[in-house]
Amino acid sequence: MSLLFNQSAFSDWVAGGENNIAANVGLNYDFNYAKGNLNWDNKLLASYGLTKSKNNEFEKKTDDRFEFNSTVGIKASGYWFYSGFLNFKTQFTKGYVYEKDLNGKEIRTEYTNFMSPANLSFGPGMLWKKSDDLKFNLAPATAKIVFVDKNSTLPNDAYFGVEQGKSARFELGFNASGYSKITLMQNVTMENSVNLYANYLEDPQNIDVDYTMNLVMTVNKYLSANLSFQTIYDDNAFKGFQVRQVFGAGINYSFITN
Repeated sequence: MSLLFNQSAFSDWVAGGENNIAANVGLNYDFNYAKGNLNWDNKLLASYGLTKSKNNEFEKKTDDRFEFNSTVGIKASGYWFYSGFLNFKTQFTKGYVYEKDLNGKEIRTEYTNFMSPANLSFGPGMLWKKSDDLKFNLAPATAKIVFVDKNSTLPNDAYFGVEQGKSARFELGFNASGYSKITLMQNVTMENSVNLYANYLEDPQNIDVDYTMNLVMTVNKYLSANLSFQTIYDDNAFKGFQVRQVFGAGINYSFITN
């Protein structure tokens, strides 16, 4: 678990600047089980952050994520396992589109919320796992369901690909995911995770991409600096790459369960 805090203050600063305060809390928790030919990996990711600037009307989110991954495998041969996976992700609170009114005042319109959207993916496949820090899973028959608030849907399936007036969209496709964790140098580790998905039923050439890099620079048992970078490509959500980057120094707490 990590807590990051950032603050900037300016007074008669000729170069300019805007007073702001920001805080992020994050949870990255793994709970894995292995016995005999059975292997079961679970990962919970949760993060939330807010920033407030003096000249902005509203506080704004810098991060909002809830994701759960679970992969179960039965030994096949070598590092290979017959597998089944499940992935669920959504957000905690409302998301807004920000604009200016005719008087230049900032206004906002609700666009997303908890479970709108929410993505649930699951399917059988093959897992290659050398260790908890290096593995990938291939699932050629993945079911994906996109849940939304039907009152937020838009014409031409413009709201996360869901038809107007409907609350869900079903897809069937190919999913590939991978994870690695490496030590770059003493007290510096980097996690990389990538998820690729192609929908057989519509535009299979448009591959959805979700890549996350998390760099942790540990000062001591309780203090660390964290850099998180995430980029998403999903043409049903946005015609281009979405990018999120969070950096800060803060409090880090680790707990281990057996």
